[in-house]
Amino acid sequence: MTSHDDLVDRARRALTAVGVSLPEMSDSPMSARSPISGSDLFPLSAGGDPAAEIGRASAAFSGWREVPAPVRGRVVKRLGRLISEHQEHLADLVTIEAGKIRSEALGEVQEMVDICDLAVGLSRQLFGRTMPSERIGHRLQETWYPVGEVGVISAFNFPVAVWSWNTAVALVCGNTVVWKPSELTSLCALACSALVERALVEEGHSPDVHRLLLGDRSVGELLVDDPRVALVSATGSTRMGQQVGPRVAARFGRSLLELGGNNAVIVTASADLDLAVSSMVFAAAGTAGQRCTTQRRLLVHRSVADEVCRRLERAFASLPVGDPFDEHTLVGPLISEHAADQMASALDAARKQGGTVTGGERVDTGMGGVWVRPALVRLPEQAGVVLTETFAPILYVLTWDDLDEAITLHNAVPQGLSGGIFTRDQAEAERYLAAADTGIANVNVATSGAEIGGAFGGEKQTGGGRESGSDAWRGYMRRQTATINYSGHVALAQGVDFG
Repeated sequence: MTSHDDLVDRARRALTAVGVSLPEMSDSPMSARSPISGSDLFPLSAGGDPAAEIGRASAAFSGWREVPAPVRGRVVKRLGRLISEHQEHLADLVTIEAGKIRSEALGEVQEMVDICDLAVGLSRQLFGRTMPSERIGHRLQETWYPVGEVGVISAFNFPVAVWSWNTAVALVCGNTVVWKPSELTSLCALACSALVERALVEEGHSPDVHRLLLGDRSVGELLVDDPRVALVSATGSTRMGQQVGPRVAARFGRSLLELGGNNAVIVTASADLDLAVSSMVFAAAGTAGQRCTTQRRLLVHRSVADEVCRRLERAFASLPVGDPFDEHTLVGPLISEHAADQMASALDAARKQGGTVTGGERVDTGMGGVWVRPALVRLPEQAGVVLTETFAPILYVLTWDDLDEAITLHNAVPQGLSGGIFTRDQAEAERYLAAADTGIANVNVATSGAEIGGAFGGEKQTGGGRESGSDAWRGYMRRQTATINYSGHVALAQGVDFG
C-alpha cells in the first residue's frame, strides 16, 4: 500500500529527474495534492506574474513564426524523445495527482509521444492550395499562417495528454503557447513545461515560446480575457465552456472548446455480448468514470438486457478498487470528496426517478482519499438524471425495441462527444453512423480510447472543437486567400468594367 510519505518521495524523485526544483516554502498559498491520500503533499510556488508570462510568449511569437516549420518540428521531435526517456517519471506524477492506475498513466504519457510523432510529420505538410482564377493571367492561392499566441486550459483527468495535443500541433504551426493547467495537477504541468522548455533551448530557441501559468480560476480568467491570446483551447465542463466561449468571443478571439460528454452505447440483439461487455466495463469504470469519453449510458435491446446487466453487475462487483500503483488495481480514487457527493446525489435522484441501483458504495482502502465501486442503474424510461453528466462511474441502462428508438435515445442529451453501437448487422451499423450526432462514433468499440490520428472532439454542448489528428491543425492557424496578377493588365472579377 502506497503511503503518504511514499507519494511525496515518488513525486520529488520524478520532478528531480525531469529537472524541476521545488523550493522549500512553508507559507505558500498553493500545494500539490494527491487523491490517493486525500491530503496535501508539499507547498508550491505560483511562479511568475501571469500577465508578464503572457507578454513573454507574445514577444517570442514574432521570432518563432519565422522559424521554418520543419525546423520547428525538430523541437517537437526532441520533446517526444524527452517524454519517452521520462515516461516512468511522468506516469508517476499522473498517478499521484490524477489517481490513474499505472497502465492508464503510462498510456496517457504514450499519447504524448504519439502526438509528437504526428506533429513532426505535420511540420512538412501544412498544405495550402492553388485555385484557378476566372481572370486571364491571375492565380488564386490559400496559405495558412500561425494564429499567434495560443492559450491552453486543461483539466485534471488528462493532465498531460490534452496539453500535448494542443502544444505539439500549435508549436509546429508556428504559435507560442501559454498553459494554464488544472490547479489539481500542477506537478504534472511543472514536469511537462520543464521538458518542452529544455527541448526549445537544446534546439537553439527561446524558452519563452512556451510559458506556464499556475494558479486558480482567476489565472485562467486572465488568460481568457487577454487580447494578446489569439486562440484559447479550453478543456473542461460544459459550464466552464459556457463562460469561456462568450468571453473570448467578446474580444473577437477564437476558442476551441472540448467540454462535457454524456456518452451512450447501443447494444443490439445481434451483438457479440462478450465483446460488448468487456469493452463497456473499461469505458464505464476506467479512470473511475472521470473521462470525458466515459460511457455513461447503455441502450440495450430488451431481449438481451437482463443478460447484459447480469454480466456488468458481476464485473463491476469484482473490479479491484484501491492503490493505483498496485498492478492488480483497476479502479483508482475519485478526485475529491465533492466528486463523491455528486455521485451520491445522482444515485439518489435516479432512485427517486424509478431507477434500481447496484453498486456505487464507498470502499474503505485504508489509504485516505475517496474510493467508490462503479454503479449500474436500471431505469424504466428516460429520466432527467440521465441528461446531466456526473463525473463518476455511473452507468445508466435503458431498454428499447426498435433501432430508431435507440438512436433517438442516443441523441436525446445536450452533449455530443462519443458514442457507439455493438452489432453484427452491417445495416444497423450504417444506420447508426449516419444518425449519431456525436463527434466520435464507434462500431463494436466502446466510447473511451481515441487514437491521435483522428480529430478528437464533439458537437452540441461538447463545444464543437477538434484537437489532435486529421486536419485539426487548421484550428491553430489563420487562412489567407491571395490573388496574384501576372498579366500586366487590370482585370476585375465577374467581368466588371470600371472604365
